[in-house]
Amino acid sequence: MVQRKSAFDLSRCARPNILALEPYRCARDDYKDDGTNILLDANENAYGPGLALDGQGKLPGSATNGDNGGLDVDLLGLNRYPDPHQADLKQLLCNLRNTHNHTPKTVTPDHLFVGVGSDEAIDALLRCFCIPSKDKILTCPPTYGMYGVSAQVNDIALVKVPLQTPGFALDVPAITAALSADPSIKLAYLCSPGNPTGSLLSKADVQSILEHQTWNGVVVLDEAYIDFAPEGSSLAEWVTEWPNLVVMQTLSKAFGLAGIRLGAAFTSPEIARLLNSLKAPYNISNPTSQLARAALGGRHLAVMRENRGLIIKQRDRLLEELPRVPGIGKFLGGAESNFLLVEILNRPKEEGGKPSNEVALRVYEGLAEDRGVVVRFRGKEVGCLGCLRITVGTEKEVDRFLLEIKAVLQGIYSSTSSKTEKEEQKREVAANEIVA
Repeated sequence: MVQRKSAFDLSRCARPNILALEPYRCARDDYKDDGTNILLDANENAYGPGLALDGQGKLPGSATNGDNGGLDVDLLGLNRYPDPHQADLKQLLCNLRNTHNHTPKTVTPDHLFVGVGSDEAIDALLRCFCIPSKDKILTCPPTYGMYGVSAQVNDIALVKVPLQTPGFALDVPAITAALSADPSIKLAYLCSPGNPTGSLLSKADVQSILEHQTWNGVVVLDEAYIDFAPEGSSLAEWVTEWPNLVVMQTLSKAFGLAGIRLGAAFTSPEIARLLNSLKAPYNISNPTSQLARAALGGRHLAVMRENRGLIIKQRDRLLEELPRVPGIGKFLGGAESNFLLVEILNRPKEEGGKPSNEVALRVYEGLAEDRGVVVRFRGKEVGCLGCLRITVGTEKEVDRFLLEIKAVLQGIYSSTSSKTEKEEQKREVAANEIVA
């Protein structure tokens, strides 16, 4: 075979920031699901999509066109490009968030950008407001990793102001000082409830940043998990009061529709107009739009709320029962999401156990490799020493998880105890030989 020759050199042709990029690690990167595992790692909705399905997991009625229990999937229309504006979908999102808990004003479709998950909005905001190699964004670790990945893709630097511990509240004085000191910071990404913290941010703290007297930038509030927080927690309608606020949401979590990839950004009409101008023309597919519109109304919305109630019930159960397992430490952060962040100790707390990354990693690997239960190790993140993040599953999944984590921890402590005894015996033999 003839050797093809060219002057191409990838290392000199590609952008340096892309060559150096560490991609976002998805929950399934480490352990591939074969269909038998209990998946408590990606904060998905274990109760399934928020749609009124029959016992076989299908929409009642015709499988193609026709009456699908209130969802008419127009398969014959797939030869046409979808609606580029998605006004009907945007109105349904407005109906959901116009609670008037935070303002008498009303959000309209003009306040909305819809995209492929929240990730499209994260990236679009960077491209809209930040000049590569010049501007910066502010994040508050521990937080969602895609803020940093998208910033690096766009050659935008990060300014990190860690959340306060314990509790993972915003460090408002440090944030406002950073914004005052560096006018090149254009966006402040805040996550509420936080990931991996599960904590709802204080509305007063968010307002303090919005009211900054000299900073000319935008606060981006990521509310991916907001439907698991107390009713009325969303600040989406607050964009009618603050021209420098963006509130991102998704149908991937409480709505159980991660597979359709639908996210939204509520903001001022001026910012929404910019985001809609720079997006791809037909970024929301026809099937995605149809499924999303169905999920946001009628009995499908009732299914979401029912499933959410079941998740919260199991979350409360984990809060009560998991601490009874020897080797489990404190819950860190909050309980306003569909997951919990918990410490794993190097020995039971009654024996003076302390948070341990080594043991947490062994538990994570033991659960996934030997027990078919996948959670997520978070011990390397700021303020999360020895922590696992555990997605709340169904009642049966929680039953299994509690049994398996107890068994794995018992096995780790037993092997550690045996190893310690053998080492002590060796030291005793050596000491006796010296005496002799």
